[in-house]
Amino acid sequence: MRWNGWGDPARATPLPGAVTGLLRDWLGVEPRDGRAARLEEIAVTGPALGEEARRALLSAVGDRADCLRTDAESRIRHTRGKSTPDLLRMRSGDLADTPAAVVLPGHHDEVLAVLRACAAHRVPVVPFGGGTSVVGGLAPARRGPFVALDLRRMNALLALDPVSRTATFQSGLRAPEAERILAGHGFTLGHFPQSYEWATLGGFAATRSSGQASAGYGRFDDMVLGLTLATPEGTLDTGRAPRSAAGPDLRQLVLGSEGAFGVITSVTVRVRPVPRVRRYEGWRFASFEEGAAALRRLAQDGPRPTVLRLSDETETLVGLADPAALGTEEAGRSAGCLAIAGFEGTEEDTALRREGAAAVLRESGGTCAGEEPGRRWADGRYSAPYLRDSLLDAGAFAETLETAAYWSRLPGLYAAVREALTATLTGAGTPPLVMCHISHVYENGASLYFTVVSAQGDDPVAHWSRAKRAASEAILAAGGTISHHHGVGTDHRDWYAEEAGSLGVAALRAVKRRLDPAGVLSPGVLLPAE
Repeated sequence: MRWNGWGDPARATPLPGAVTGLLRDWLGVEPRDGRAARLEEIAVTGPALGEEARRALLSAVGDRADCLRTDAESRIRHTRGKSTPDLLRMRSGDLADTPAAVVLPGHHDEVLAVLRACAAHRVPVVPFGGGTSVVGGLAPARRGPFVALDLRRMNALLALDPVSRTATFQSGLRAPEAERILAGHGFTLGHFPQSYEWATLGGFAATRSSGQASAGYGRFDDMVLGLTLATPEGTLDTGRAPRSAAGPDLRQLVLGSEGAFGVITSVTVRVRPVPRVRRYEGWRFASFEEGAAALRRLAQDGPRPTVLRLSDETETLVGLADPAALGTEEAGRSAGCLAIAGFEGTEEDTALRREGAAAVLRESGGTCAGEEPGRRWADGRYSAPYLRDSLLDAGAFAETLETAAYWSRLPGLYAAVREALTATLTGAGTPPLVMCHISHVYENGASLYFTVVSAQGDDPVAHWSRAKRAASEAILAAGGTISHHHGVGTDHRDWYAEEAGSLGVAALRAVKRRLDPAGVLSPGVLLPAE
């Protein structure tokens, strides 16, 4: 992955000329002077590990020098995540959050040994999977050096039970490799978030990830049947059976814990047969309100598609609803809103659900746009982060945020967040383009995913911080959750504390003190550091 951008450098492409022109004409975006810092030019400084701590960590990974790295490139590549503020800081050469060392354990017992060494020497440690966090989850609040615990060596299939349809993987396995392994046995996980190409299974569990086919396959926390957690105090194993009434479900305590309670070393997940048929199609609605009502009917009464999403008028007009067509004559050529409905499964099941869903969508005011928009969406479903990098290169600021609420609160939440972002950024002299889509639906509610594009301003990080703060306040005031699937990290921590309440935060602190009494696990992530 690019150290100061997203994904495969070979896939980075400049913006089409038409888009560059729109940025200039609509938002006043002009190319910025100067060039981004180069990796080889950056001098890495910061506190180093003490010699005793270094020896203890080296011993924890079997005295393998290649598994304890302190070279500049390894440290830089483990600095922060992939939010826009993260990338802007990296591009400017700001390495204030660089780890002192990168440790690469090979199995659960080595993770335990690393955590115990860190606790003994009071060295903070942050789990690192694919490095795709966009909420500050890889930048702990700490004094002195910290360690990035890279799980890439822990990438094996540990068990497959085709009778129960379960698979157990080590947590450092990246999602595409997990799908490749499962496909060889005739199965799929069905979890395809936008970070799919780079994220790991452990990261999915640690952040309660949601994939773009969640309407059919569920969220990742729906798929997890068991977890193994390494902590400085020992091992926590969860998931003896698919469901249990034996007390509170400890799986739910680990899911979403973002490394603050321990390091997930393996996950047991539900798998399903590889679908024989995949069909995606586009539907047009006159308004976001009309389209949302149609999605609610399908989510509540069925038949529910495997993929179901709806872009608002602005996102559809700009062409972001169909990234593969961005900058072409196809982008935004029709007014209204574009919905994508996708169906996966057997030939018979897919045909029945597709026919039934089409009837509901038509009754709700939708017009079928055929399979071409659906195919283009599927082809470009992982391209948005590359587009974000291209916008930064062109001098624009581009970032996302997301939330969720019950259906009855969704219109008010949508309006409140749009207004907060628009007013704050316009007041700062950089009027934005605010786009939104519904990407995950449930019987009782749905998520809203906002994309914001504006000029960068004199200090783009501070510029966005004010807008993000206003949007976060608006989310809680309108009854939304501070995060539907990006997680809490450090960026959402204060609003999460408000959402959870003082007693809830105290309970979580008690758990952390028991599992991590030295306070070395991801300090400041999820919960404020004590």
